[in-house]
Amino acid sequence: MALRCGIVGLPNVGKSTLFNALSNNKAEAANFPFCTIEPNVGVIAVPDERLDILKELVHPQRVLPTAFEFVDIAGLVKGASKGEGLGNQFLANIREVDAIAHVVRCFEDDNIIHVDGRIKPIADKEIIDTELQLKDLESVEKKIAKTERTVKGGDPKAKKELASLKMYRDALLAGKNIRVVEGSDEDKAAIEDLQLLTAKPVVYVANVEEASVHTGNAFSQELAAKAKEEGAETIVVCAAIEAQIAELDTVEDRELFLEEYGLKESGLGKLVKATYSLLDLITYFTAGVQEVRAWTIEKGWKAPQAAGVIHTDFEKGFIKAEVIKLADYQQYKTEAGCREAGKLAIEGKEYVVKDGDIMHFRFNV
Repeated sequence: MALRCGIVGLPNVGKSTLFNALSNNKAEAANFPFCTIEPNVGVIAVPDERLDILKELVHPQRVLPTAFEFVDIAGLVKGASKGEGLGNQFLANIREVDAIAHVVRCFEDDNIIHVDGRIKPIADKEIIDTELQLKDLESVEKKIAKTERTVKGGDPKAKKELASLKMYRDALLAGKNIRVVEGSDEDKAAIEDLQLLTAKPVVYVANVEEASVHTGNAFSQELAAKAKEEGAETIVVCAAIEAQIAELDTVEDRELFLEEYGLKESGLGKLVKATYSLLDLITYFTAGVQEVRAWTIEKGWKAPQAAGVIHTDFEKGFIKAEVIKLADYQQYKTEAGCREAGKLAIEGKEYVVKDGDIMHFRFNV
């Protein structure tokens, strides 16, 4: 699955610094707004310790982690919905992502200019929310005008759609994001074609100073409380630390660095896990002497759907799936050992794939 997460926020909140730490692409990180004019795109390997376990057990020729695409979208400002600061261009870029990582500045530093000259995380969050809501309002109102003309022609389906659109319009006018509006499947169908910005799932990234990376600070706690009101998760990272980690060449050096800071995982790891959870994604594995590979699917997918991620023929001609749990693979060391111990399960078309399953598909086309 090709997944895209857009990194958004006001200028000078640490977006490009964080992006540089996530990706081999190096966005220009400078102390002024709009240093990132075009969205920078970086494909990163998703860190997963289970791949390391399988590598030691299987000794494959290569290991292929699943990939995740991050898009560094230039800093939005107040008035972006009306085109301020190249806002229309940036807002269009957000439409193309699956989820949003909203970076909010939660640190004080006189050497780094804040676009509004103050550190107020909630105010920063609300500026971005408002601009996205205004853009969504524009889209919804355009469709309302079009649907009203259809209603006048006597279309009963259009009448129901119009009611749904007006419900969403009222929510936006009340300052609500679309993702928090409880609508029926019919309501959601009315706006599906609009790719509304505030309908996208979001994780808030509180960018703190080094001293607060473990526990957060008053700013990040305030942000987390606000995000909780809309059912969103907040993770605490220090973009400056992430930038240092990114400069290290080996996994061992990075692990040692994290250990020195008393960190169990990098901000990258936390962000990826939060985004996977946000999008209801899980990972299954294929393991053989040629390669060990991670595959991303949606939670709840059945075996044929999961097989289709590898190749459409696998889904069309699906016969069965051989499934081993990672704990059993660790205990019995090989696929043959798991088979002999009765720990290799034969599953059919109705099997719901679990996170961490090691799978081998049988198919016939």
